[in-house]
Amino acid sequence: MRTEIRFLLAVVLMIGVLVITNVLFPPVPPVETVGPAVTDSAQSVAPSDSGGIRPPGAGAEVPAVTGGAGGGPIREVEPPEEAEAEVGETTLVVESPLYSFAFSDRGARLVSAKLLGFPSFTFPGSVELIHPEGRGALGTRVLVGRDTLDLRDSAFQVEPEGGLKLAAGTGPQTLHFVYQHPSHPFRYEASYTFSPDQYLVEVSGRVSGVDASVLFIDLGEGIPFNEQREQDEARASAYVVNHQQRGIWAQPLNRVEGARVEEGPFYWVAFKSKYFVLGLLAGSEEEEAHLGGAIAHAVPGEYRADLAVSQPVGSGGGFSYRLFLGPQEYARLTNIGTDMEDVNPYGWKFFRPIVRPFVGIIMAVLTFLHENLKLGYGWVLIIFGVLMRVVLYPLNQKAMKAQLKNMAVQPLMQEIQTKFKDNPEKLQKEMMKLYKEHGFNPLAGCLPMLLPWPVLIALFFVFQNTIELRGVAFLWLPDLSAPDPYYVLPIFLGVSMFLLQWVSMRSMPQTNPQMKMMLWMMPIMMVFIFFNLASGLNLYYSTANIATLPQQILIARERQKAQAKGPLTLSK
Repeated sequence: MRTEIRFLLAVVLMIGVLVITNVLFPPVPPVETVGPAVTDSAQSVAPSDSGGIRPPGAGAEVPAVTGGAGGGPIREVEPPEEAEAEVGETTLVVESPLYSFAFSDRGARLVSAKLLGFPSFTFPGSVELIHPEGRGALGTRVLVGRDTLDLRDSAFQVEPEGGLKLAAGTGPQTLHFVYQHPSHPFRYEASYTFSPDQYLVEVSGRVSGVDASVLFIDLGEGIPFNEQREQDEARASAYVVNHQQRGIWAQPLNRVEGARVEEGPFYWVAFKSKYFVLGLLAGSEEEEAHLGGAIAHAVPGEYRADLAVSQPVGSGGGFSYRLFLGPQEYARLTNIGTDMEDVNPYGWKFFRPIVRPFVGIIMAVLTFLHENLKLGYGWVLIIFGVLMRVVLYPLNQKAMKAQLKNMAVQPLMQEIQTKFKDNPEKLQKEMMKLYKEHGFNPLAGCLPMLLPWPVLIALFFVFQNTIELRGVAFLWLPDLSAPDPYYVLPIFLGVSMFLLQWVSMRSMPQTNPQMKMMLWMMPIMMVFIFFNLASGLNLYYSTANIATLPQQILIARERQKAQAKGPLTLSK
């Protein structure tokens, strides 16, 4: 069972118990895409003036291209094998306090992208965004007319030759790649500008010597798994696009078959995993730039797809775009614009407008407590669970008074039902009179208690997506964003739920077999549902239950006092 379905079932069961408990015994009141469809096709789609995409040829040979500033045909010169061996391949490294990116001078390809601040649980050292066994990302093909120049294995000149070393507090630095055709004026230039404190890379370049219309830029084959729980990574692995008119949609990588064409224009196209993003974005919003489209090809093996993005070339041969290679930190992605923060959105689409504000507030509170109290997130969650119950205490008191009133009125309702069971019209009239005189509302006792549920639901998605909690240990828990490996918290959660129901049931004037069965079955079902959810969520919910016990005991005593006063009587 999927984690989201498991959690949704838990919420429905808990709300069901809450409502059933409060409405027990009263009479019946009087009747008063994934985004847009895309075409799976391996055939060409003609380019448009807005940068539409046409899949480049799949042949290994680079076709001849006629025309261009220098006139005459262009043919890629294939060096002899001996010359290739002599030249070899050089890897250049761009390193900052945040990342280490390795480029090959063959095709100016990105062959490794490590995020130094995040340990990988599957690779040695830091998180890796590029599949080591693939051909990398950022390899380029140039569309000229209806032919394609493939530069992904061509030898580039690099400046500076030793790569870049960016220190904290210093300014941006640029790595410059140039390909010059050996027998034709065709020239391709690309400059990558890196900042030491940002994961965003500015890219600009120029194509000269030919009348180029579109670039096809490889985005790689997806982000390799970096998490311990393979099922979490598998569920999150997808490429995501943000269409300028139709919005955001995602395509799981295990569902890519053959060739899949995504029609633009797009603000961005990205690979995502559970916590990380490798994305190609159009130029700045002020320029109203866009990406033309994307083509995904299935790659042998699960959760991988070869993705190429088209980038329109300006009338003068110039182009620019941006790259984001980093964590899904909400603030960073929000600062980029164009809804980049929704590359891995919180919750189901119809639910996001409700969940997102709660997620923002919860993360702000958790971060504030973590930074100002200098406590780990485990203790922060315990404090947060207690604080939630303190804040909601007045609402719970209001619910308690409504429950006591309803409990006192129930004998009167039963009396009316018995007295007028053969006269429906009179029964309805007397029930309305009773409601008005005593202010009876069957749901008044449970509605105030439903307010914590948005927080619980938001916390579920916080632990599903929030990278700040990734790998955070607490006591015996190795990772608050992963399930408890020893199942201590789910069992403790079940015990706390049993105690709450037991205390509540003891103060009931009467119980039935269904309630007694629920007392035992509900905690068992919750343990089964929650055992595979994030341990941080279990920790919060268990703490909130324990913090509720004193108030639940107080409510039980008030119920017993109300019962001791005796039942109400019908007015004449």
